[in-house]
Amino acid sequence: MNNNDYGQYTQRGEVQFTRLLPGPIERVWTYITDSEKRGTWLAKGPMDLRKGGAVHLTFHHADLTPGEEMPEEYRRSDGKPYEMKGTILRCEPPRLLSFQWTNAEDSEVTFDLTERGTHVQLVLTHRRLVSRDLIESVSGGWHTHLAVLIAQLNGTPTPPFWSTKVRLDGEYNDRLKSAFPDLK
Repeated sequence: MNNNDYGQYTQRGEVQFTRLLPGPIERVWTYITDSEKRGTWLAKGPMDLRKGGAVHLTFHHADLTPGEEMPEEYRRSDGKPYEMKGTILRCEPPRLLSFQWTNAEDSEVTFDLTERGTHVQLVLTHRRLVSRDLIESVSGGWHTHLAVLIAQLNGTPTPPFWSTKVRLDGEYNDRLKSAFPDLK
């Protein structure tokens, strides 16, 4: 396993990433569940960590790599940050968190953590992706966000978010064509 490996299309409408992170598992768990720590690599916002609990994520991508220009095609016309709401489906601290993103066509994200010595294996699966554009976008997005998470956990410089995301979107588009040529 390489932390730069592409996400795998494990079935139609699903992408899965496997990463090996520095532990301990409780530390990684806080980077997934604590708003401030999660905000350093993904999005801030409250999570009611119980089945049926609310999730509200606010994405401030410009804060991930300050000074990097956000491409026009990713900007909202009203200039506000992108927000995602959802519901917790499963919460088993510090090993498993799964939630439904209700404004991403009811897709489902699962973080599965397993101790591997002094490291933690993260398997992130995003399911029920209903369109080619959505699969491509979340594939490049998760790949990029996970690279930022790895840098945060390792205390190393954060890779540029937008130039990485744009490059990966093109690469995932090509991978999708190969994996699912009939996908619209």
